[in-house]
Amino acid sequence: MIDRALRTRWGHRPERPVARSRQHTSVREFELTHHSLQPRDLAPRTGQPWRSLQRGFTLIELMVVLVIIGVLAALIVPNVLDRADDARVTAAKTDVNNLMQALKLYRLDNQRYPTGEQGLNALVAKPTTGPIPPNWRPYLDKLPADPWSRPYQYLNPGLKGEVDVLSLGADGQPGGESRNADVGSWQ
Repeated sequence: MIDRALRTRWGHRPERPVARSRQHTSVREFELTHHSLQPRDLAPRTGQPWRSLQRGFTLIELMVVLVIIGVLAALIVPNVLDRADDARVTAAKTDVNNLMQALKLYRLDNQRYPTGEQGLNALVAKPTTGPIPPNWRPYLDKLPADPWSRPYQYLNPGLKGEVDVLSLGADGQPGGESRNADVGSWQ
């Protein structure tokens, strides 16, 4: 019965009609009277031999797939590259904020910010030029470089605040727009 249902479902008719009788009492007798399904019987009918379903891709099909992949890459790659620039700007902002926090601790301990000459190095090593801070301690383990591998700039007096810490952006030049814009403590 199952064999007949499968064959009918796949568009095949039993090769010989089987009368419904009570003579087939064992499973083995039932199997002997019905043909078992072959892989070719389960393949959809395409009007072509079974081997044609096992063929490879044509050159045209491969070219179409490559063109689709190329179009998707052309749309996605610029967005991914912009994300890398955004990540660098965000990392620079985080570094600038951390440096400003260390400078504020320096000021709390020593009643002044490091001079422009002492610079950000005063956060990792005790200054040797005046004024020598009376309560100096290390405020950072090491000075970070900006995401573009250049040192952060320190201005005392600052242009936008009492002191300024800034990165000159991707181009390393003052000013700029987008990824080349300066990232500073005033932002």
